[in-house]
Amino acid sequence: MALEKDDRQRRLPAGRKAQLAAYVAETGEVTVGALAERFGVSIDTIRRDLDQLSADGVLVRTYGGAVSQSTLSRVDRTVDARLTMEAREKEKIAVLAAALVEDGSVVMINSGTTTLAVARNLRNHRDLTVATNNLLVPAALPPTAVRDVYLFGGAVRTLTLATVGPVSFRAAGGGELDISCDLALIGVGAVSATAGFTTSNLAEAGMMREMISRATRVAILADSSKFGRRLFAQVSELGGADYLVTDSTPPPDLVEALLENEVELITPEANP
Repeated sequence: MALEKDDRQRRLPAGRKAQLAAYVAETGEVTVGALAERFGVSIDTIRRDLDQLSADGVLVRTYGGAVSQSTLSRVDRTVDARLTMEAREKEKIAVLAAALVEDGSVVMINSGTTTLAVARNLRNHRDLTVATNNLLVPAALPPTAVRDVYLFGGAVRTLTLATVGPVSFRAAGGGELDISCDLALIGVGAVSATAGFTTSNLAEAGMMREMISRATRVAILADSSKFGRRLFAQVSELGGADYLVTDSTPPPDLVEALLENEVELITPEANP
Protein backbone atom coordinates (compact mmCIF):
# COMPACT_ATOMS: atom_id res chain seq x y z
CA MET A 1 0.00 0.00 0.00
CA ALA A 2 2.88 2.36 0.81
CA LEU A 3 4.37 1.67 -2.62
CA GLU A 4 1.05 2.51 -4.31
CA LYS A 5 0.89 5.77 -2.36
CA ASP A 6 4.43 6.69 -3.42
CA ASP A 7 3.56 5.87 -7.01
CA ARG A 8 0.60 8.26 -6.88
CA GLN A 9 2.74 11.01 -5.44
CA ARG A 10 5.35 10.53 -8.18
CA ARG A 11 2.71 10.44 -10.92
CA LEU A 12 3.95 11.92 -14.18
CA PRO A 13 2.46 15.39 -14.97
CA ALA A 14 1.01 14.08 -18.23
CA GLY A 15 -0.82 11.34 -16.37
CA ARG A 16 -2.08 13.76 -13.76
CA LYS A 17 -3.38 16.16 -16.40
CA ALA A 18 -5.20 13.34 -18.18
CA GLN A 19 -6.90 12.32 -14.93
CA LEU A 20 -7.60 15.97 -14.10
CA ALA A 21 -9.26 16.49 -17.49
CA ALA A 22 -11.36 13.37 -17.00
CA TYR A 23 -12.42 14.52 -13.53
CA VAL A 24 -13.48 17.97 -14.77
CA ALA A 25 -15.41 16.36 -17.62
CA GLU A 26 -17.19 14.08 -15.13
CA THR A 27 -17.86 16.79 -12.54
CA GLY A 28 -18.79 19.60 -14.96
CA GLU A 29 -17.41 22.47 -12.88
CA VAL A 30 -14.77 22.47 -10.14
CA THR A 31 -12.54 24.88 -8.22
CA VAL A 32 -8.76 25.04 -8.14
CA GLY A 33 -8.75 24.32 -4.41
CA ALA A 34 -10.85 21.18 -4.77
CA LEU A 35 -8.58 19.88 -7.54
CA ALA A 36 -5.42 20.58 -5.54
CA GLU A 37 -6.81 18.64 -2.60
CA ARG A 38 -7.99 15.74 -4.73
CA PHE A 39 -4.72 15.29 -6.61
CA GLY A 40 -2.41 16.12 -3.72
CA VAL A 41 -0.48 18.91 -5.46
CA SER A 42 -0.14 22.65 -4.98
CA ILE A 43 -2.67 25.19 -6.19
CA ASP A 44 -0.02 26.70 -8.50
CA THR A 45 0.52 23.29 -10.10
CA ILE A 46 -3.21 22.86 -10.69
CA ARG A 47 -3.43 26.35 -12.18
CA ARG A 48 -0.63 25.52 -14.63
CA ASP A 49 -2.32 22.25 -15.55
CA LEU A 50 -5.65 23.99 -16.12
CA ASP A 51 -4.05 26.72 -18.21
CA GLN A 52 -2.45 24.09 -20.45
CA LEU A 53 -5.65 22.06 -20.75
CA SER A 54 -7.56 25.24 -21.59
CA ALA A 55 -5.01 26.15 -24.28
CA ASP A 56 -5.42 22.63 -25.69
CA GLY A 57 -9.20 23.12 -25.85
CA VAL A 58 -9.91 20.29 -23.39
CA LEU A 59 -11.77 22.47 -20.89
CA VAL A 60 -12.60 26.12 -20.25
CA ARG A 61 -10.65 28.04 -17.63
CA THR A 62 -12.76 30.25 -15.37
CA TYR A 63 -11.96 32.53 -12.47
CA GLY A 64 -10.99 30.18 -9.64
CA GLY A 65 -11.47 26.92 -11.49
CA ALA A 66 -12.57 25.24 -14.71
CA VAL A 67 -15.70 24.12 -16.56
CA SER A 68 -16.02 21.16 -18.91
CA GLN A 69 -16.80 21.74 -22.58
CA SER A 70 -19.84 19.47 -22.32
CA THR A 71 -21.29 21.56 -19.50
CA LEU A 72 -20.90 24.74 -21.52
CA SER A 73 -22.62 23.17 -24.49
CA ARG A 74 -25.68 22.41 -22.34
CA VAL A 75 -26.20 25.73 -20.56
CA ASP A 76 -25.65 29.44 -21.05
CA ARG A 77 -22.05 30.28 -20.30
CA THR A 78 -21.24 32.65 -17.48
CA VAL A 79 -19.48 35.91 -18.30
CA ASP A 80 -16.32 34.65 -16.57
CA ALA A 81 -16.27 31.57 -18.79
CA ARG A 82 -17.01 33.44 -22.01
CA LEU A 83 -14.34 36.05 -21.36
CA THR A 84 -11.71 33.31 -21.55
CA MET A 85 -13.02 31.74 -24.76
CA GLU A 86 -11.76 32.78 -28.21
CA ALA A 87 -10.26 35.93 -26.67
CA ARG A 88 -7.89 36.59 -29.59
CA GLU A 89 -10.66 36.03 -32.12
CA LYS A 90 -12.97 38.42 -30.29
CA GLU A 91 -10.29 41.10 -30.24
CA LYS A 92 -9.84 40.78 -34.02
CA ILE A 93 -13.58 41.14 -34.48
CA ALA A 94 -13.72 44.11 -32.12
CA VAL A 95 -11.10 46.05 -34.07
CA LEU A 96 -12.94 45.47 -37.35
CA ALA A 97 -16.36 46.30 -35.89
CA ALA A 98 -15.09 49.50 -34.26
CA ALA A 99 -14.04 50.69 -37.73
CA LEU A 100 -17.72 50.61 -38.78
CA VAL A 101 -18.67 53.13 -36.10
CA GLU A 102 -18.77 56.73 -37.30
CA ASP A 103 -18.03 59.70 -35.05
CA GLY A 104 -21.17 61.47 -33.87
CA SER A 105 -23.37 58.45 -34.54
CA VAL A 106 -25.92 56.57 -32.42
CA VAL A 107 -24.99 52.96 -31.69
CA MET A 108 -26.95 50.13 -30.08
CA ILE A 109 -24.92 47.32 -28.50
CA ASN A 110 -26.34 44.07 -27.16
CA SER A 111 -25.03 41.81 -24.41
CA GLY A 112 -21.99 39.59 -24.78
CA THR A 113 -18.23 39.57 -24.48
CA THR A 114 -17.56 40.25 -28.17
CA THR A 115 -19.59 43.45 -28.10
CA LEU A 116 -17.87 44.33 -24.81
CA ALA A 117 -14.54 44.09 -26.66
CA VAL A 118 -15.89 46.49 -29.31
CA ALA A 119 -16.79 49.03 -26.63
CA ARG A 120 -13.21 48.96 -25.36
CA ASN A 121 -11.92 49.56 -28.90
CA LEU A 122 -13.79 52.85 -29.41
CA ARG A 123 -10.98 54.90 -27.85
CA ASN A 124 -10.31 56.81 -31.09
CA HIS A 125 -13.96 57.77 -31.58
CA ARG A 126 -15.74 60.92 -30.48
CA ASP A 127 -19.25 62.20 -29.75
CA LEU A 128 -21.00 58.82 -29.72
CA THR A 129 -24.44 58.10 -28.29
CA VAL A 130 -24.60 54.49 -27.05
CA ALA A 131 -27.67 52.53 -25.94
CA THR A 132 -27.17 49.02 -24.57
CA ASN A 133 -28.54 46.22 -22.42
CA ASN A 134 -24.99 45.08 -21.59
CA LEU A 135 -24.30 46.07 -17.97
CA LEU A 136 -20.53 45.93 -18.56
CA VAL A 137 -20.47 48.28 -21.56
CA PRO A 138 -20.93 51.68 -19.85
CA ALA A 139 -17.80 51.22 -17.72
CA ALA A 140 -15.83 49.80 -20.69
CA LEU A 141 -16.54 52.75 -23.01
CA PRO A 142 -13.65 55.23 -23.16
CA PRO A 143 -14.94 58.48 -21.59
CA THR A 144 -13.52 60.55 -24.45
CA ALA A 145 -15.54 58.59 -27.01
CA VAL A 146 -19.07 59.12 -25.76
CA ARG A 147 -21.47 61.99 -25.43
CA ASP A 148 -24.36 60.03 -23.88
CA VAL A 149 -24.81 56.45 -22.65
CA TYR A 150 -28.21 54.86 -22.05
CA LEU A 151 -29.02 51.51 -20.47
CA PHE A 152 -32.20 49.66 -21.44
CA GLY A 153 -34.27 48.63 -18.43
CA GLY A 154 -35.84 45.33 -17.49
CA ALA A 155 -34.97 42.24 -15.50
CA VAL A 156 -31.25 41.53 -14.98
CA ARG A 157 -29.85 38.19 -16.12
CA THR A 158 -27.00 37.71 -13.67
CA LEU A 159 -25.60 34.88 -15.79
CA THR A 160 -24.85 37.26 -18.67
CA LEU A 161 -24.89 40.59 -16.79
CA ALA A 162 -27.48 42.00 -19.14
CA THR A 163 -30.97 43.45 -18.88
CA VAL A 164 -33.89 41.79 -20.62
CA GLY A 165 -36.87 43.96 -21.46
CA PRO A 166 -38.20 46.46 -23.99
CA VAL A 167 -35.84 48.29 -26.34
CA SER A 168 -37.39 51.62 -25.45
CA PHE A 169 -37.32 54.60 -23.11
CA ARG A 170 -40.14 56.62 -21.56
CA ALA A 171 -40.46 60.38 -21.37
CA ALA A 172 -40.96 62.12 -18.04
CA GLY A 173 -44.70 62.27 -18.72
CA GLY A 174 -44.90 58.50 -19.17
CA GLY A 175 -45.15 58.24 -22.96
CA GLU A 176 -42.81 55.94 -24.89
CA LEU A 177 -40.17 57.68 -26.99
CA ASP A 178 -39.49 56.60 -30.56
CA ILE A 179 -35.78 55.71 -30.83
CA SER A 180 -33.51 54.57 -33.64
CA CYS A 181 -29.79 54.16 -34.25
CA ASP A 182 -27.27 54.49 -37.05
CA LEU A 183 -25.62 51.15 -36.31
CA ALA A 184 -26.58 48.08 -34.26
CA LEU A 185 -23.69 45.89 -33.11
CA ILE A 186 -25.20 42.48 -32.36
CA GLY A 187 -23.25 39.52 -31.02
CA VAL A 188 -24.96 36.18 -31.71
CA GLY A 189 -24.45 32.60 -30.54
CA ALA A 190 -24.60 30.82 -33.89
CA VAL A 191 -24.59 31.50 -37.64
CA SER A 192 -26.04 29.14 -40.22
CA ALA A 193 -26.60 29.34 -43.97
CA THR A 194 -30.14 28.02 -43.47
CA ALA A 195 -31.17 29.22 -39.99
CA GLY A 196 -29.51 32.64 -40.09
CA PHE A 197 -28.47 34.18 -36.77
CA THR A 198 -29.60 32.46 -33.58
CA THR A 199 -29.06 32.58 -29.82
CA SER A 200 -29.87 30.41 -26.81
CA ASN A 201 -32.19 32.71 -24.83
CA LEU A 202 -35.66 33.58 -26.07
CA ALA A 203 -35.98 36.93 -24.28
CA GLU A 204 -32.56 38.14 -25.44
CA ALA A 205 -33.40 37.06 -29.00
CA GLY A 206 -36.43 39.34 -28.87
CA MET A 207 -34.30 42.29 -27.74
CA MET A 208 -31.72 41.66 -30.45
CA ARG A 209 -34.44 41.48 -33.09
CA GLU A 210 -35.87 44.78 -31.84
CA MET A 211 -32.45 46.48 -31.96
CA ILE A 212 -32.03 45.30 -35.54
CA SER A 213 -35.42 46.72 -36.53
CA ARG A 214 -34.43 50.16 -35.17
CA ALA A 215 -31.06 50.35 -36.97
CA THR A 216 -30.09 51.92 -40.26
CA ARG A 217 -27.13 49.51 -40.49
CA VAL A 218 -26.67 46.17 -38.73
CA ALA A 219 -23.37 44.43 -37.99
CA ILE A 220 -23.56 40.87 -36.70
CA LEU A 221 -20.51 39.79 -34.68
CA ALA A 222 -19.59 36.11 -34.40
CA ASP A 223 -16.31 34.20 -34.15
CA SER A 224 -15.65 31.19 -36.37
CA SER A 225 -16.56 28.65 -33.66
CA LYS A 226 -20.20 29.66 -34.20
CA PHE A 227 -20.38 28.80 -37.92
CA GLY A 228 -22.73 26.07 -39.06
CA ARG A 229 -24.65 25.93 -35.79
CA ARG A 230 -28.29 26.52 -34.85
CA LEU A 231 -29.42 27.56 -31.36
CA PHE A 232 -32.88 27.78 -29.80
CA ALA A 233 -34.17 31.17 -30.94
CA GLN A 234 -33.73 32.89 -34.27
CA VAL A 235 -32.60 36.50 -34.07
CA SER A 236 -32.75 37.22 -37.79
CA GLU A 237 -32.43 35.66 -41.18
CA LEU A 238 -29.10 36.35 -42.91
CA GLY A 239 -30.67 39.16 -44.93
CA GLY A 240 -31.40 41.11 -41.76
CA ALA A 241 -27.73 42.09 -41.49
CA ASP A 242 -25.61 44.45 -43.54
CA TYR A 243 -22.32 43.01 -42.26
CA LEU A 244 -21.01 39.82 -40.71
CA VAL A 245 -17.84 40.62 -38.80
CA THR A 246 -15.79 37.55 -37.93
CA ASP A 247 -12.23 36.35 -37.38
CA SER A 248 -11.83 34.03 -40.40
CA THR A 249 -13.50 33.11 -43.68
CA PRO A 250 -16.64 30.98 -43.16
CA PRO A 251 -17.32 27.64 -44.91
CA PRO A 252 -18.23 27.88 -48.64
CA ASP A 253 -21.96 27.30 -48.12
CA LEU A 254 -22.18 30.17 -45.63
CA VAL A 255 -20.10 32.47 -47.84
CA GLU A 256 -22.45 31.74 -50.75
CA ALA A 257 -25.53 32.37 -48.60
CA LEU A 258 -24.11 35.69 -47.37
CA LEU A 259 -23.49 36.79 -50.97
CA GLU A 260 -27.04 35.82 -51.97
CA ASN A 261 -28.42 37.89 -49.10
CA GLU A 262 -26.12 40.87 -49.85
CA VAL A 263 -24.36 40.66 -46.49
CA GLU A 264 -20.85 42.09 -46.55
CA LEU A 265 -18.32 39.72 -45.00
CA ILE A 266 -15.65 41.50 -42.93
CA THR A 267 -12.62 39.43 -41.87
CA PRO A 268 -8.98 40.21 -40.95
CA GLU A 269 -7.89 38.63 -44.27
CA ALA A 270 -10.14 40.91 -46.32
CA ASN A 271 -9.50 43.97 -44.14
CA PRO A 272 -5.87 43.84 -42.97
